[in-house]
Parts: sequence; C-alpha cells; structure tokens
Amino acid sequence: MISIEGLTVEFGGRPLFDNISFVVNKKDRIALVGKNGAGKSTMLKIFAGLQQPTQGNVSYPKELTIGYLPQHMQLNDGNTVLEEASLAFDHIQQLEIELEEVNEQLATRTDYESKEYHNLIDRSSYLNEQFLMSGGGNFLAEVEKTLIGLGFKRTDFERPTNEFSGGWRMRIELTKLLLRRPDVLLLDEPTNHLDIESIQWLENFLSTHANAVILVSHDRAFLDAVTTRTIEISLGKIHDYKVHYTKYVELRKERREQQIRAYENQQKQIQETEDFIERFRYKATKAVQVQSRIKQLDKIDRLEVDEEDNSSLRLKFPPAPRSGSYPVIADGLEKSYGDHLIFKDATFTINRGDKVAFVGKNGEGKSTLVKCIMGETDFKGKLELGHNVKIGYFAQNQASLLDESRTVFETIDYVATGDIRTRIRDILGAFMFGGEASDKKVKVLSGGERSRLAMIRLLLEPVNLLILDEPTNHLDMRSKDVLKDAIKEFDGTVIVVSHDREFLDGLVDKVYEFGNQQVKEHLYGIYEFLQKKKMDTLQELEAVSAAKVEASAAKAVEATTTTTTPTPSENKLSYEERKELNRLIKRLERQISDIEQKIERMELEKASLEETLATPEGSSDPALFEKHGKMTKDIENEMSTWELITMELEEMKTRA
Repeated sequence: MISIEGLTVEFGGRPLFDNISFVVNKKDRIALVGKNGAGKSTMLKIFAGLQQPTQGNVSYPKELTIGYLPQHMQLNDGNTVLEEASLAFDHIQQLEIELEEVNEQLATRTDYESKEYHNLIDRSSYLNEQFLMSGGGNFLAEVEKTLIGLGFKRTDFERPTNEFSGGWRMRIELTKLLLRRPDVLLLDEPTNHLDIESIQWLENFLSTHANAVILVSHDRAFLDAVTTRTIEISLGKIHDYKVHYTKYVELRKERREQQIRAYENQQKQIQETEDFIERFRYKATKAVQVQSRIKQLDKIDRLEVDEEDNSSLRLKFPPAPRSGSYPVIADGLEKSYGDHLIFKDATFTINRGDKVAFVGKNGEGKSTLVKCIMGETDFKGKLELGHNVKIGYFAQNQASLLDESRTVFETIDYVATGDIRTRIRDILGAFMFGGEASDKKVKVLSGGERSRLAMIRLLLEPVNLLILDEPTNHLDMRSKDVLKDAIKEFDGTVIVVSHDREFLDGLVDKVYEFGNQQVKEHLYGIYEFLQKKKMDTLQELEAVSAAKVEASAAKAVEATTTTTTPTPSENKLSYEERKELNRLIKRLERQISDIEQKIERMELEKASLEETLATPEGSSDPALFEKHGKMTKDIENEMSTWELITMELEEMKTRA
C-alpha cells in the first residue's frame, strides 16, 4: 500500500534517515523501534504527510486513508464527549442535516407538479440512500462501544470535554481515529494515558478490526500483542524483521554480535593496511604497493556498530533505613469528593519489603489513595504509617520542583552519595542523558526529560518506602529495564501505580485492584491477577460495568415516580435491569438486521458493477474501477460494524 523509496531526512546537515526503502503492506502490524532521537516520530509524521523528506518518495494510492495519533495534540473544547467522538461520523451527520432540510421543504411546498419539487424528491431519495448505506442508523452504538472500551462510563457521555484531563481527551481523539477505520493507523505512544483494561481492549481492537497499523511504543507487552513485524531505525538505516518485538530482540542480539565481529575484522584489516603504508611510505621500491594500499584503504566501506545497549547497567539504591514491620496500615478507609464516593471500606496492610501494584481503570482512586498515604488529602477511617517510614514519592509534578539553574549532572550529583557518584554519567546515559545531554540546564529540558531526571534523583535518595505513580511513561525499553532491576533489588517497600504489565511482571507480588468504589487485595503477580479476573480482553467486565451503570440510572428514575422498588435476588437481575437489558438487546437486533439488509443491497450493486467491468467498455473506464474499490471497502467496513454489534449482542444475551 505504501512504498518508501530512497528516503533521506537531514537535520542541520546530519542525516536522520539515509537512503532507506521499504514497503508497508495491507494488514501489516508494524512496530517502529529504536533509541530516543532515532527518528521514529519523524517517520510517522512523514507517513501522515506532516513533514517532507529531504530526498526520496513516499507513494500510495490516491484513495488510501491514513489516521494519525501524535503524542501531543491540540484538543477542541465546546462539545460533550459523545458529540466530539461522533465527529468521526461527521459526514453521516451532515447527510442527516441536509436530509431533514430537504424533507422539511417537501412538507411545506405545494407546487407538486413543478420541476423543482421533483428535483427535491430525487434529492431526498439520494440522500436517504446515502444515509442508510453509510450506517446512519447505527453509528451511535459503535461510538458508545468504543468509548466504553477506552474506559469512559455512560455517565461521561454528556459531560463537556473540557472537564477531562489531557489523558482522557487523548482517548476521545483515539476513539475518533479508530471509528474512522482508516486504511493505515499511525499511533505514537498510544498507551501512555491508558490503564491496563483500556490497553487490553485496544490490543484486541487493533488485532481484530484494524487494517494496517504502524506504531511507536515503549510498552513491550503491547507491542508483542499487536505487532507481527518490527522495523528498527538505527544510525540512519532500517533493519526489517518479520517478527514481533520479543523475537526481534533475540534476532537483534545475534545481528549485533555479527556486526561486532565484522567490525573488529575490518578494523584489524585497516590497521594492518595503515601499518604497511606507514612502514614503506618512503621506500622507492615499495611505492607501487603503497599507492595500491592507499587506494584500497580509500575504497573500504567503513562498518558501524549499533549504539551500545546499556540495559545490563545495574543501578543499586542506597540501603533503605529500617522501618517498622508494617509501613502502611489501612482500616475502613473512605474517600469522597463532595457527594462523589471514590472508595470505601478499604482495609489492608502492606508489610515491610512488599512490592505491590495499584491497578484499575483511571479515575477509580489509585492516585487518590497515594495522596492519602502522603498526607496530601483528608479521608475518613484509619490510615497509619509504620515506625521510621521515609517516603520517596514520584509523580508528574515532581518534575516541576527541580532547580532549573542546575545542569542535569549537577542535579544528580547533588543527591548522590558514596560510590554511586563515580557512576553518575553511566546512570544518566542509561536514562537517555548521555554525552552532552548531561550538561544541559534543567530549564531547557522537555517535560518528558524532566520526568526522567526527577525519577533518577528520587531513586538515589535514602528512603524505605518508594511510591511511584506511572513511572515508565517517559522511559524507553533500556531505561525501564534498569529501573525494574533496581526496584527488584531495593530492600525497602514499594508501591507502583502503573499500566505497564511487562514492567510489573516479576516485580510485584501483590496487586490492589481499584474498582466499583472498592480496593481489593490479590496475593499474586500481575499476570496471575489478570488471568484470575479473566481480563484477557475485558469485554465481559466492560459489559457488566455498563449494565450496572444503566441499571443504577433506571433505579434512580423509578425512585422519583414510585415508593416501592423491586428487590433483586442474589446474583439475579432485577425486573428493571432485565427490562433495560431486553430493550438494549432488541435495539441491537434491529441494528444487525438493518446492516445485513444493507450489506445484501451493496453486494448486489457490486455484482452488477462487476458485470459492467467485464465488458470492453467497462474495463476501460477508470472511474468504475475506483467505484468498485470504494464499494469493496464500504462492504468491509459494514462487515466490521456487523461483527462489533454481533459481539455486543452475544455478551448481552449471556446476561439476560
């Protein structure tokens, strides 16, 4: 679909890409990988048409559609969540508006025999057909399903978008992008603002419903679940592996070993040639041989070895001061903001040396509980910190507390103690502050760079309770490995709020699940927790959550009109819940029937077009081929919509 030929991009005379070529095929799932600054985001911008290469071509069919989700974006205010997400079907809404206007004119005009009136009838018929063929009757169901999959509640749909944080607004943009079903999806760090459940939903969606996908991510588990091809950008070149990320790491290691051997052999050959030239440079009898060796040396294509992988660097924390046996004890803990209950009856004990994870959907109270532990917010119930507990806390605002007048090196040198001071530059290199970057002033660093620096600074302080809130968002693979190994060896207590399953795997031995205004303790690791919860796709969990919200709304309406409320028996739906569920089932069945009829009509039209294309006149008409391609794509989109709604209907029926 997309062909890259001789692509070269230069910045300040330095080549970022040097004459690279490759092809993106239909249904490819590609991971773009490489160290920070290698050009991954630049490559996505070139694909999206937002940046032009210095040389080379990017070619693709005229009708190809591309959707691009950057790391940072400008978001619009003024709409509700549902209205903003529905802009993905803006063309359908425009059809609907025009259709209403035409029908209104038909209802008010009385010149039934006029040419203008008959033109309006024709226009109404055309618009109505286009509206039905575009899925006009069911696009809201798909919008709602996608929003719920990405973590929104039905009660959020009518809230203004400006009430949400940047991360949640990014989800709205992602929703619009997924709903448009472009031929190629370009995703730059899509998981940075998603929780574990939403990431798993996105994995399933991309694996089963997306067309071609090209993504940049530092989430190893996400890459393995979604991608089947890995393109590494290194030293201006690309290395194309037809495998998922984990297998690529193995193959890359083998390739690098081969590179090193070839490089060493070449260096030996160059040294021997230079020694010969130097030894016989001034001997007339050897002049011919010397000139021959000089020409031979000039012709050598010098090999380069990929950047050194420092993931084996070991960062060891200072010994943790001994704390009491129970650093955190909660009993009947409750937190509300006004009338909005976050969680209640939270009762748990974190033992000295525990490494635990706080997981759950965003907005369920993970960071709020951290604030309670930190003493930054009030609460009800009992929460005690153990004897001699010294907390090291990493959150996004920690980066804003750094001294801007210091350099990167000075910031770390100021808090480092003991032998660690001799290895500051190695540590900075592992966290992407190698070379000249260590001499930058803090005031010129980006937000992501400041976050990484704050993380390093925190991890060098002598504490015995580390609380890390989303510590991996701005770290690449190497830095995450360094951080993970350091935490595993830390002899204190650790609380990690994270959505990165691979990072948590093998790190934590206890999981606290936040959801439904509760905090539940699970005495096992992250993947065992996910398996126990049967959250491989989380569709069942999402459907249950949605049903509970709808049931609560139905109960609230009933409470205003009657004094008696049916009491549901244990593990059974109440009368109102069943009534609401049956209503939803009937609506989905109607939508499925409409789509099936629409697909049947489209298939007939396509078959008729194919008969025309088989004639000499039809086969020479480019417009007919273009129409056939569009029709094929429209049918595929309708089939995808049919699959989504059918899956939702099956889930509903299992609960009915």
